[in-house]
Amino acid sequence: MSTPEPPVSRSRANTGERRQEILHTLASLLERPQSEKITTALLASHLKVSEAALYRHFASKAKMYEGLIEFIEQTLFTRINRIAVDLPSGLAQVEATLTLLLAFSEKNPGMTRVLTGEVLHHENERLLVRIAQLCERLEASLRQSLRLAVTHGEISSDRAITVQANLLMNIVIGRWHQFSSSQFQRRPLEHWELSWTLLKSLVRI
Repeated sequence: MSTPEPPVSRSRANTGERRQEILHTLASLLERPQSEKITTALLASHLKVSEAALYRHFASKAKMYEGLIEFIEQTLFTRINRIAVDLPSGLAQVEATLTLLLAFSEKNPGMTRVLTGEVLHHENERLLVRIAQLCERLEASLRQSLRLAVTHGEISSDRAITVQANLLMNIVIGRWHQFSSSQFQRRPLEHWELSWTLLKSLVRI
């Protein structure tokens, strides 16, 4: 019989809950289209705690943004892995992945400002590097699905898979930027069905 794992202490549970509350509040503040610069003082005031209390959970504001990026990574790649398992068609995987990336942005406006790097430019440079790496991983997932589409004869085998994946990822990033720069008025999924029909005809050439 395996030894049961020790129960999580209440203090550790409280710490986890408080960290999540801080990240949730930060994400909510980022959803304000014309919000003031988000400082730890502003964040602390919304949480009704001291700045010192924030630093007990995160060493810096950059660490808070890292927490948001970790949430984005975990959410997106968990679902992309599920798409790869559930859909045998490479083109269907591409469509589902693109729709996921746009829908996630539309549902999480504050996270979109993180994905575009808009709110990271005056923070630690490593945050922008991490977002760039995230986008590279997403593009790699699209390449993998496009290769599967070639294997199944859905698209021509002589097409430049790398170029196609980069084009599709640039379209996603462009829609993220449009959503953010329009103060969340131009929805990422706006006219998406027609857009995908046009894109699908391109990758199939």
